[in-house]
Amino acid sequence: MERLDNILKELGISKVKLAKFLGVSRQMIYNYLELEDINKWPKDKKVLLLNLLGIKSSDELDDIKIDTDYINEVEMRLNSICSDNDTLPGIDSSNFLLSGLGKKEQELLLSIIDLLKEKLEDPDDDDGHNTVEYLYHFIQSIDTSKELKYILGYVAKETGFVKPLEFVFNEEEQFIFESIMYSAFVLYNSGGASKTKLAECHKRFTNQIEQKREEKLSRTLELNNFKVLALKELGYTEINPENATEVLEKIAEIQSRKVGN
Repeated sequence: MERLDNILKELGISKVKLAKFLGVSRQMIYNYLELEDINKWPKDKKVLLLNLLGIKSSDELDDIKIDTDYINEVEMRLNSICSDNDTLPGIDSSNFLLSGLGKKEQELLLSIIDLLKEKLEDPDDDDGHNTVEYLYHFIQSIDTSKELKYILGYVAKETGFVKPLEFVFNEEEQFIFESIMYSAFVLYNSGGASKTKLAECHKRFTNQIEQKREEKLSRTLELNNFKVLALKELGYTEINPENATEVLEKIAEIQSRKVGN
């Protein structure tokens, strides 16, 4: 079953989507995957899964080669079934996390949550925790730089989930960025990029990051000073839901005074 679980991960098939395909709940998928042999699955569910993977028996799992063509074939079979089903088995659509989202958006969010949950399930897996934490910071920063979105596009193409000539952002900029990324990875994988040769470049990178951190800290301290002054002028000791609007307006007023000076 470990081989099957790895195949599903490489294909990018979430527990949510597999549950939808098989017509069962997400919890049932977890139960199925805990069994030691796929032949212990309910026969109809086993047949559906084998058909999805394009094989006739579980003995062929080890022969499966994950490449772009195979990913696309499985995705087409998966979508042909899931697109006809508007429900998400075992999902409470009233959940506040899903509130205001369409069906496709709900499914996407749940798929992401499932993948993150798998990464975080082992409390001793520091690598999994650190990966998710970095991903969290990436998402926090996603709107600060268009290049961050281009990175997502490059990764999706490199791993075979998106066609290489698909451009959902600025086509020209994304094309140039992906070409540079590819060149960088070629250099990295060739072994020609040594730490010694890149030490000076990394030093400039470090200095730039430290400068940004100092600027951010300075802005934070300045804003905190404005907050303290605003509270003092208004006669409050803290910001609360009742006075938040008034305090924020006072902060803006104090900031404008500084600009005027």
